Amino acid sequence: MRGGRENTGLEAIAWAREMAQRGAGELLVTSMDGDGTQAGYDLDLTRTIAEQVEIPVIASGGAGNCTHIQAALTEGKAEAALLASLLHYGQLSIAEIKAHLAAHQVPIRQT
Repeated sequence: MRGGRENTGLEAIAWAREMAQRGAGELLVTSMDGDGTQAGYDLDLTRTIAEQVEIPVIASGGAGNCTHIQAALTEGKAEAALLASLLHYGQLSIAEIKAHLAAHQVPIRQT
């Protein structure tokens, strides 16, 4: 709520499980502490949620380079990674990201 500035009293992992049980098709997991920092995703949170639900998890909040994206998709067990600043400000291109992931044997869509 309010961009993560208001404590809802909800525990993230329990809430993720509940949302999956209620029929969510996927979960966008954003670490508000990491959002905009470009210091990397919250891999522990992303991985824990991905292991607790049977729907795709999208990592969000903190991408700063290709290695962060790779880690979200491997260590973090996310099905996808949200990228904002990196692309908006031209720090990386989609082609560069896909080439990095392919070079590290991380499965990606080719289209």
